[in-house]
Amino acid sequence: MMVPSVDLRGGNAVQLIGGRELALDAGDPAPIAERFGLVGEVAVIDLDAAIGTGSNRDVVLDLVRRVPCRVGGGIRNVKSAIELLDAGARTVILGTAARPEVLRELPRERVIAALDARDGEVVDQGWTRATGRRVEDRIAELGEHVGGFLVTFVEQEGGLGGWNVAQLERIAHMVELAGPARLTVAGGVRTPSDIAAVDALGADAQVGMALYTGAFDLAEGFCAPLTSDRPDGLWPTIVTDPSGRALGLVYSNLESVRASIQQRRGVYYSRSRGGLWAKGETSGNVQDLLGIASDCDRDALRFTVRQRGAFCHTGTATCFGKSQGLAGLDATVAERIQRPKAGSYTARLLIEPSMLKAKLLEEVGELLDVQSKSEAAHEAADVAYFALVAARARGVTLEDIETELDRRALRITRRPGIAKASIGSEA
Repeated sequence: MMVPSVDLRGGNAVQLIGGRELALDAGDPAPIAERFGLVGEVAVIDLDAAIGTGSNRDVVLDLVRRVPCRVGGGIRNVKSAIELLDAGARTVILGTAARPEVLRELPRERVIAALDARDGEVVDQGWTRATGRRVEDRIAELGEHVGGFLVTFVEQEGGLGGWNVAQLERIAHMVELAGPARLTVAGGVRTPSDIAAVDALGADAQVGMALYTGAFDLAEGFCAPLTSDRPDGLWPTIVTDPSGRALGLVYSNLESVRASIQQRRGVYYSRSRGGLWAKGETSGNVQDLLGIASDCDRDALRFTVRQRGAFCHTGTATCFGKSQGLAGLDATVAERIQRPKAGSYTARLLIEPSMLKAKLLEEVGELLDVQSKSEAAHEAADVAYFALVAARARGVTLEDIETELDRRALRITRRPGIAKASIGSEA
């Protein structure tokens, strides 16, 4: 697939030719990264840190909080890598620091080794120093220590030269050498066909210049590897909430994906209407688009959305009925807050915060006291209910809670787990 790139210099998003000549300055990287992030991970590269002329650390930290990012440029030790992973980077890209003694201290699946090559020879220090090593040798040396490789063809970077047959054959060989480590290649992507060709070999294409200059748009690059076995060429599309719960099945094509990205909402292809259909256009039950992903076979899509109102035309939350589990409970609590009902226990808890606090503490204690599985499930359900009411009373949704859990899951450094002093006790 395509990995859009945001290269940073002096706080701005830039594109260089051959790693040296400034071709364009795109300004504030935040809106660019947020748009790119709709189709997956964004490669954020700190060029100043890579060359040693400065740092864009604050910008990088802001971007990893906004979108899923793989971060590279100037990461030269374990401490710096862990700090970025703790901050929310999905993976870190290491160049000169990609040595076995460093990589052993990091989670393999979250590390990419950057191999920048000029005419087949690895270069470092911001593409300024030749190392005398070949890319293939470094892949063989580091394969067991990393989850991926980023190979940049420096002589092609920013040149929009495309891939020729010999280069594709070399990429195929590198994919074979890398084994389970996922290969990403960068440098010279010119058309969506370049992305599709690389994807067919089992690798990803990192794209910068082509997107910034309008050689093709984000939708074309994302959709390039997709296929369909349907006579109409449409891609079946599963629509999910932020937690991955299925809301329904729709269909997409390039035009609808492009409209979705441009409008940042759910837009699909309606088979009955024979054209684009923006969800909620008539009902008001619109969707905020959070992300688009393809499946492993590249013949189906998943749209992750924040649904406002019912998804189904029947008025239910999903086309499979009402939401269940925690999602269903959260929806019920939210409804009670928005439209309180006489005699509602939830409504009472909201107007009597002391009662809510007492019940939550009581249920936590009861959960810790029970022993059987059925009793524990019962008490845990009570804790979940009162906790959701307390969270909702403070404006926090289940999505907010799950987002925080996902953020914590990315941390490498763990908290010591020391209990705080009990409420009311002396410090």
